[in-house]
Amino acid sequence: MIATVIDADRQPSPEGARDRPDRAFADVAREQLDGLYGYCVRLTNDRTDAEDLVQDTLLRAMRAYRGLRDERKVKSWLFTIATNGWRDLCRARGRTLATVSLDDADREDDFSLFATLAIEDPFPYSDELHLDFLRLFRDEDVQAVFARINPVFRAPLILTTIHGFSCKEAAAILDVPLGTILSRLHRGRKQLEEGMWDYAVKNCLVEVGDEP
Repeated sequence: MIATVIDADRQPSPEGARDRPDRAFADVAREQLDGLYGYCVRLTNDRTDAEDLVQDTLLRAMRAYRGLRDERKVKSWLFTIATNGWRDLCRARGRTLATVSLDDADREDDFSLFATLAIEDPFPYSDELHLDFLRLFRDEDVQAVFARINPVFRAPLILTTIHGFSCKEAAAILDVPLGTILSRLHRGRKQLEEGMWDYAVKNCLVEVGDEP
């Protein structure tokens, strides 16, 4: 179905239409499709919802493509449309993007993955403590940890860490101030660190000592 949406743009343009970008939407969309789908999967945590979101994003983008002034910004443009579609999906299902209390924020700031690894010492005599820890995680393990991060903090983390957007670009995609993005990235990284440690312990990826 996604391919059908893309190929629909190959129909001839109306005679006299001169405001269309140089390249056909189908060609541009195909280049961005894998990254866009991955983003939608991580936003929704559901492959069926992700496919629906990609399809909706492409339909919206195809209708608005003639108004795109700079093809170099097509990636961020598509990701912005997908983000807005995701928010619409959440609202349609009666969901709100959860916030985190100040008490939770204080607890997150208290956690340090580096300190925890040093104290628990799951890799005795290792010279690459962090790398040895990260090597324990398969792609599906990382996806499971990401899925547990608060969506408000997960989105900027995905945009910057996985898809390579700058903080300024992520702020524009999410339509929030740059300072807000920086704060959310800090909180998201803290949730990611603690989530990876909790996941590793729960799934017996590391052995930890008994509590005194």
